[in-house]
Amino acid sequence: MSARRTAPVRKQTSARKGGAPMRKPVAGTPVWVAPAAVLAVIALLVATFLVIRWYTTPAPPKPLSTDTTQVVLTQITGLPSSEFDAIGQGTANNLIKPISGSPLTGSTGKPEVLYIGAEYCPYCAAERWPLIIALSRFGQFSGLQTTASSSTDVFPNTPTFTFRSATYTSQYIDLRTVETSDREQNPLQTPTAAEQQIFSKYDTAQTIPFVDFGNRYWFTGATYSADLLGGQSWQAISAELEDSTSPQAKAILGSANLITAAICKMTSDQPASVCSSATIQSLEKKLG
Repeated sequence: MSARRTAPVRKQTSARKGGAPMRKPVAGTPVWVAPAAVLAVIALLVATFLVIRWYTTPAPPKPLSTDTTQVVLTQITGLPSSEFDAIGQGTANNLIKPISGSPLTGSTGKPEVLYIGAEYCPYCAAERWPLIIALSRFGQFSGLQTTASSSTDVFPNTPTFTFRSATYTSQYIDLRTVETSDREQNPLQTPTAAEQQIFSKYDTAQTIPFVDFGNRYWFTGATYSADLLGGQSWQAISAELEDSTSPQAKAILGSANLITAAICKMTSDQPASVCSSATIQSLEKKLG
């Protein structure tokens, strides 16, 4: 009887069902890919926003030459008293509040008007118009320059003036102005410790513009909407101020009358040519 032969044992290889050999697993996505993709999307969005902002931000108006600036200033500070009387308070908001601090006097010993603002600030830009007009009824400016508020703030590029290099002379009052930042919000001028103390005392929110009238009255903010000046030139605004029926005249000259009344209270109604008018006397009573 012959011996049964057995087949040699072969080494088995791994196989999937159906006999096909198994493939090695593919390596997973590197862990850094997802965060990198998120960062790339964020960078793209930021770049898109900056490009859109670049193209949609209005360009600032070109400042006027010295001669043209003087023409505009002569126009707005030479308005007849009859126009101020015709407007009265106009559409200006009376933000002026009475205070009872120690009398504030300036470098020459006269009652001082203290202004703290900044060139980028649209509310400061709006309020400089009536401030300059009112203060010019008591003295004279030199060195005022044109500028505009920030291009990226509300009411962008509001045309205005800056006090940064201006001087003021008056036989009735002293004026101290502090422009804390330029229109790009870079530091410019700094209030003294005493001025900062006054600012902090009366305006805990540190809002600008801040105006103190000899520590008898003060206000902060704009007495009318800066939107009234939007998109206009200095020359256009000065022309509108010559028309007592224009919205700009009612707002700006009405504000100037309120400021004039506050200054007259500081100076004991001097000069009489300004302070004795029925309009100013009426507004003085409103101030208290």
